Amino acid sequence: MSLRFGDTIPYQTPESLDALHGPTSGTVRVSAHICTAPEPVYDVDCPKQRWALYSAVVRDGLAEEQAALLDRAMLLELWPDLNLPRRCRETWTGRFPALALLPVRALAV
Repeated sequence: MSLRFGDTIPYQTPESLDALHGPTSGTVRVSAHICTAPEPVYDVDCPKQRWALYSAVVRDGLAEEQAALLDRAMLLELWPDLNLPRRCRETWTGRFPALALLPVRALAV
């Protein structure tokens, strides 16, 4: 079995889901390592942009950024549909059993 790049990504998680105190409306700007777009800004009020924001921050954010940008209730609502690599999802569900109880509708890559 050969090692793939995706097997080496060190996914981070916040200390707890209760540490997630991100905005529930408005716009947020993210760091370049989360989104490389020229204007890495997401509108939390737009469902498609909120989904993209949460997928990107869970996947690529540092623990401190996750706590600052994600909201616990919104994460729980969006979790089944987030676009996450399998190892990323497993890292989060291993750390937070409440997420493992939610049905996953998105394909894990």
